[in-house]
Amino acid sequence: MAHDALPPRRPPVGALPSCCAPLRLRAPAPRNPDSLLDITAKKVAETVPFARIEERYNRIPEPVQRRIVFWSFPRNERDICMYSSLSRVQSNQEPGSLAFCKGMKLLETGCVDNVLQVGFHLSGVVTAHRNSPPASLPCGAPEPPHKFKVSVSFDRCKITSVTCTCDTRDIFWCQHVVALSLYRIRNAESVRLRVPISETLLQMDRQQLQKFVQYLIAEHHTEVLPTAQKLADEILQQRSEINQIAGAPDPTAGAAADDAHSWHLDETQVCEQVRSYLAQGAYYNANKQLNSLFSKVREMLRAQDSNGARMLTLITEQFLGDPRLVLWKSQGTAMTDKCRQLWDQLGSLWVCIALSPGCTQQDKNQWKALLEKWVRIDVCPPEDPDFRVQQVGGHRDSYSNRDRDRDRYWHERDRYSERRDRRERDRERDRDRNRSYSSSDTSSDSDEDEQQQQPSYTQRGNKRLRFSNGKNQSKPSLPRTIFHRALDAVNMSWDNMHLKNILSSDTYCSHVPDNSSLNGSFNSQGQPLWHESIPWCAARVDSLRSHGHAEAALRLAVSVVRTMKQQQLQAQRQWHESQQQQPSTSGSQSKPCVSRCQGSCGSNSCSTTSTKAPANPDGWVGHPLDPIGCLFDTLADASTVPDDQRPRTPSYLDFVSMDEQLNNLRPRYHHVPVVGSRDRSETYLTLAFEIALIGLGQQRVMPVGLYAQEKACKQEDRLIAKLQEIELDNSLVAVLRRQAIILLEGGPTSGLGIGIHPESIPMHTFARFLFLSLLNFYPDLAYEVGLRAMRLPLLEEADESQGGSSGAAAGRPPRWFTLGHIESQQCALSSTMLSAAKGEVMRLRTVLESSQRHIHSSSHLFKLAQDAFRFATPESGPRHPTLLSVAFELGLQVMRMTLSSLNWRRREMVRWLVTCAVELGLDALVSLMQNWFQFFTATEAAGPVATTIMSRGTMVRLQLSFPQQEELSGCARTLALQCATKDPPNCALNALTLCENEALAFETAYQIVVDAASHIMTSSQLFTIARYMEHRGYPTRAYKLAMLAMKNVHLAYNQDTHPAINDIHWAMALAHSLGKTELGHMVPLLVKNVQCATVLSDVLRRCGASAPGGPPLAGPHPDVKHGPHRRGCSAPGPKPLSFDRPPLRPLLEAAVAAYINTTHSRLTHISPRHYADFIDFLGRARDTFALAHDGHSQFAQLIENMKIVFVQIKMQKMAFNFQYTN
Repeated sequence: MAHDALPPRRPPVGALPSCCAPLRLRAPAPRNPDSLLDITAKKVAETVPFARIEERYNRIPEPVQRRIVFWSFPRNERDICMYSSLSRVQSNQEPGSLAFCKGMKLLETGCVDNVLQVGFHLSGVVTAHRNSPPASLPCGAPEPPHKFKVSVSFDRCKITSVTCTCDTRDIFWCQHVVALSLYRIRNAESVRLRVPISETLLQMDRQQLQKFVQYLIAEHHTEVLPTAQKLADEILQQRSEINQIAGAPDPTAGAAADDAHSWHLDETQVCEQVRSYLAQGAYYNANKQLNSLFSKVREMLRAQDSNGARMLTLITEQFLGDPRLVLWKSQGTAMTDKCRQLWDQLGSLWVCIALSPGCTQQDKNQWKALLEKWVRIDVCPPEDPDFRVQQVGGHRDSYSNRDRDRDRYWHERDRYSERRDRRERDRERDRDRNRSYSSSDTSSDSDEDEQQQQPSYTQRGNKRLRFSNGKNQSKPSLPRTIFHRALDAVNMSWDNMHLKNILSSDTYCSHVPDNSSLNGSFNSQGQPLWHESIPWCAARVDSLRSHGHAEAALRLAVSVVRTMKQQQLQAQRQWHESQQQQPSTSGSQSKPCVSRCQGSCGSNSCSTTSTKAPANPDGWVGHPLDPIGCLFDTLADASTVPDDQRPRTPSYLDFVSMDEQLNNLRPRYHHVPVVGSRDRSETYLTLAFEIALIGLGQQRVMPVGLYAQEKACKQEDRLIAKLQEIELDNSLVAVLRRQAIILLEGGPTSGLGIGIHPESIPMHTFARFLFLSLLNFYPDLAYEVGLRAMRLPLLEEADESQGGSSGAAAGRPPRWFTLGHIESQQCALSSTMLSAAKGEVMRLRTVLESSQRHIHSSSHLFKLAQDAFRFATPESGPRHPTLLSVAFELGLQVMRMTLSSLNWRRREMVRWLVTCAVELGLDALVSLMQNWFQFFTATEAAGPVATTIMSRGTMVRLQLSFPQQEELSGCARTLALQCATKDPPNCALNALTLCENEALAFETAYQIVVDAASHIMTSSQLFTIARYMEHRGYPTRAYKLAMLAMKNVHLAYNQDTHPAINDIHWAMALAHSLGKTELGHMVPLLVKNVQCATVLSDVLRRCGASAPGGPPLAGPHPDVKHGPHRRGCSAPGPKPLSFDRPPLRPLLEAAVAAYINTTHSRLTHISPRHYADFIDFLGRARDTFALAHDGHSQFAQLIENMKIVFVQIKMQKMAFNFQYTN
């Protein structure tokens, strides 16, 4: 078997965290050398069942029995901790609340008494309070502690059953069991030890046996007597079942030879706890607990405990019984992200178990049957988290939604069919290659694409990625479930001799390197390689680590990394050869960068997309098995600096929760040479660093669904965060430089290659890490990497398909759910390069051109401009004018992009650009106003732009001379007139304000308003401008505009709260103040357009209260020269206008008529709750009627008419009610 070739497993390393001090495990005290009896008894007690010994030997001396029984109890406190506490504990949880810590406290405080070991059974009494806080007795004294009886059965150094009288119900053992077990480990020599009770009974004669039984019954007659009588009756019957069996059971004699040999695990509690956590849904604490259970499974696997698979089986069955699965499937919706993450961990653990290097064929057959049963369950989640079969004939909100969902459904079916067919072909190629590579099976029927498979560069007919062999119309089979990878792993083997040699020896090599093929077993240095799908290679490594074979896992990881490096170089070489063989015409489609950051990197040649399909459509980063992360962790853990204060290896209790890894202390690494390596510079740390760079730089297609895309982003961020924890030295910088060059010159396998597929995942986040790491060592290379990675071909092709229009968002494929995050990372990369290049003009210009060409989001481009402005104007330190100009140019492009499209931040963008221009100086402001139509709307240019530039604060800020101020003012007036001409309704007032200091410009702006008043501008806008003209001292012009506004005002009889009423009063007051002639021109417009009685009467009283041209309604204006009289101190006061003569007579008649019409209208719909308002209205009508010479008679006639109408209305209502009741 494969495990024969593996090195012996080392015991786990680690200690309790400092928060558990002083509850640390006691180191074994120095002892005298064991006797030969103890040495043999220790070995026998650990491996051989005691029942087997009894079968083999007729008589076993009692001293031998005692030593075997003595050494059969577990000897490692770590095992007790593993079954009494979770592996991962929340950081906010008190360590004293853990069962293991509580048990140690009970032990150290002397709470364990009456410990007795009888054979393979240990019992004792533990004194402690109950789980609830200690209560107080009525007299005030505290409640006395309780005594709990604890018993433990064990066999071959494993506790097989535990019993305690406490009420604790949990997956793990209670603190009382912990206390008793630790007492036995620490005080083994002082514990009373007896041989199994059956051996003691053999030494008794008949009288002693009878006395023994009678005393036992007398001591516990209430509990034992019924059972004793039942057994006696059966024994006295000759043909009873009990007499047919030889011997009798002995609970103290250990388990039978054929019984299962495993630690005690309460399966019922496991099922109940998992079911409870799942019932809590996506709550934070439930996910923490389930993650802790998964960690506990890995801990058991690492200890090679069979309960790991047993516990995972129980968890899986509860997961499959989750009622939410049925709901999600019936509704055709995806499960929540938190739940899917738990399922992914579950699937990965089963892959790890199925790939166990020490399992037997019987175990594999058992797991295969179990997995096949699960995959046949209808609600078993699919392998693809975003694949969902829509319910046919389901309810749809609308026909459009139904059609859209149907199209999406068939699109997903086609994509799944294509992917399934492609994977079938790849698995067939795997099998062919493995059969030719070795007589034994070295690989599984993997469902993943292998990196060593050389890509076929096929033209794509459209701009979508296709991997199809013409079977799109075929009916797809059932999707692979989340357990199919584990089923594939079951079929994998460890029996390949080459693999065994890799795992078993650090010095395994070949003196005759094999360079004849891509799948050679050794590289050019004779070092062993392992050719297999990278995810499955990593799965093997993870399985080895999880099962305690750390050294073998490290050896395999080294071979895998060497294989990936060789394949990377071979793919690069083949790419260059294929490029050289192509005709020159095809070579013009993509030109390599011939210089490093000399301007050519910003040219279009670097951003060309390739029509070649990526070699790895299913990437390593974002893969459910996380192959790159697994290989990196394996190699990086071998490079950590030993530190007793901060252990990196798994400890008993990990108080850091899975989502709080960032709170860990930063690990410290050092270079550890690879054992047996012929390259002195090759260390585990350099290999870990390089494998991460290779994986992150791989060109891979964006996954289909939201969950897969977010998973890829998170894995990438997590891997980069781990790389940032490593301090760079010369060796790592050399690796960084080498990989950066390889990636830049790579073909379809490189995400930083010259031409990439438009659906490839962008490299912005990875390139930013490379840029920052290389900047201080190789700046030219750093900028080339950053500029190459700026491209975003998906959006660039969308722009091309729209004919170069700026609305790139309309062409974005809807399945790129993380596009916002990608564009944010693109902006961050550009911002980082701008900050680094702020003192270099050429590089700044190159980065600016690249950003303007590749960033398609106005919001992100605006953020980039703000970042550049912040870098250019630090609070302390010199300013950077060149970078400030870059920020200004970026702002101008933002203005161009958002000029014809809606953006909720447009107002902020305009204000910011003006601020940036002010910082640049006069030339920028003049240029901005002269070319305003390219960047602003007329309203923006005449409003916030021009007014801010011409404000007093701007003048003081710039400290302009008088000629410069005049130049700026001239530009502002020109801009104002242009804006007023283009958009008079919105720009006229601002134009007048800007031109008020220059007579000709002001008159021009006024004429623009007058010309536009009749057909464009509303009455409200004209009233506003008229009020402004009056305020500036031009009442005649204000009157003219008010006349134009009055022509557009219309008030019905019931619009007594219309917003234009105040403007009407103001206009009439203005006309009244100018004179009788002006008032006479205004009144006909009022009578024609206003039918509201209250408005007409109010205007009538105000106009009749004083003479025209006087101060009651409006003060005198300096430009009024044509009043009806001349004011003087000795002249008599002017008389008010008469209501019976023009111009007020038409107004009075209109008011009386309006009151009559309004009264009849109100009377028709009056109700008792309107009586008070109606009476008040009649009062105002009577006052208005009184102004006419025959007003009293008219009002009386109105009242009479009202009575007649009211009676008629009342009779009609009575008739209607009578008809309705009958």
